[in-house]
Amino acid sequence: MADSDIPGLIAEMGKRARAAAVQLAGMTSDAKRGALLSAAAAIRADSESIVAANARDMASAQASGLSGALLDRLRLDAARVESTAAGVEAVAGLDDPVGRTIDRVERPNGLVLSRIRIPIGVIGIIYESRPNVTADAGALAAMSGNAAILRGGSEAIHSNRAIHAALARGLAAGGMPPAAVQLVPVTDRAAVGAMLTAEGLIDMVVPRGGKSLVARVQAEARVPVLAHLDGLCHTYIDRAANPAMAQSLALNAKMRRTGICGATETLLIDRAFADPTPVLAALADAGCELRGDGEVRAIEPRTCPAACEDWDTEYLDSILSVKLVDGADAAIAHIAAHGSHHTDAIVTEDAATAERFLAQVDSAIVMWNASTQFADGGEFGLGAEIGISTGRLHARGPVALEGLTTYKWVVRGTGQARP
Repeated sequence: MADSDIPGLIAEMGKRARAAAVQLAGMTSDAKRGALLSAAAAIRADSESIVAANARDMASAQASGLSGALLDRLRLDAARVESTAAGVEAVAGLDDPVGRTIDRVERPNGLVLSRIRIPIGVIGIIYESRPNVTADAGALAAMSGNAAILRGGSEAIHSNRAIHAALARGLAAGGMPPAAVQLVPVTDRAAVGAMLTAEGLIDMVVPRGGKSLVARVQAEARVPVLAHLDGLCHTYIDRAANPAMAQSLALNAKMRRTGICGATETLLIDRAFADPTPVLAALADAGCELRGDGEVRAIEPRTCPAACEDWDTEYLDSILSVKLVDGADAAIAHIAAHGSHHTDAIVTEDAATAERFLAQVDSAIVMWNASTQFADGGEFGLGAEIGISTGRLHARGPVALEGLTTYKWVVRGTGQARP
């Protein structure tokens, strides 16, 4: 397809999505749940073909030199396809926010005012690498009464098409309009630009990817953006941390899965902490490349010298920057200067210090004595997530069903005229 045809393609998809959104907004919760369960069954039925399609993407990605962490994001096997189908079922089991009364008040003149949750309308989701997002985003949009236009990354094109085919077939069999969840059929980057300028057709865009994608979306968008920025997450080990817990959490927060946005990228350690040697040794023994200054290298000789940019880098790999700081206030200041407002954690047995950290660190998710790898909608009981919003407006943290709704005022009167 020529570049000149792509705006027309997106416009046509937007029109179909708008018509589908009207129908979705009128569906009952039970009807939406039934359609999602049908979609989950269709994904399971197509497991072999989805894995085969993913093998084509994996071969291309390996040939192009994609990093190990990004290959892990891309890879699908039977277990991950089952997890994807289970994620769709989990969304079906969530409480439907649409139609929920947020609050209600009766005015002195007798007017009854209510705020009611409603779908946003048509949501464009632009994402990279992870093919499971095709199902997660589609399921969340459909359950919250929104039509979705999905634009996945070129590296996962065959996987995305296979998952979308199963998802769409199942949703339609369950009674949803065929255009409820559409996948942009081209990989041309012009499709992203067309989505970002589709005013009146797309109500909100959700970018889910690296810095370059999010920067482009924020620079070019003419429709509202719910930004999922990079996960430059920190774990701070306080002087009052339990040493065994500190070692366990630091290792898990970095090495459980290095390619997810909740992976810790910088480890801050209080200079007054009892002994950082076992913590750093455990990380190095696990294959993590440590980067720090001379002070850190004196503790763990396998540490590489850190550059200024290390404190501002989301590695998404087995690399961790390490810095010693003078207490919680210094850790909070470092996070304010270098963090991405995603997820930051403190390890300490001092409740007062923990509460100060939780109050003063300005991130969407702050944690006490827990691994940053818990920064996930499923772990929060929200089912799948469409992303983790690091902004301040509308939704913050894991964005699931409620984050994909807005509200309207409903006013009921008995003939009141304003004097």
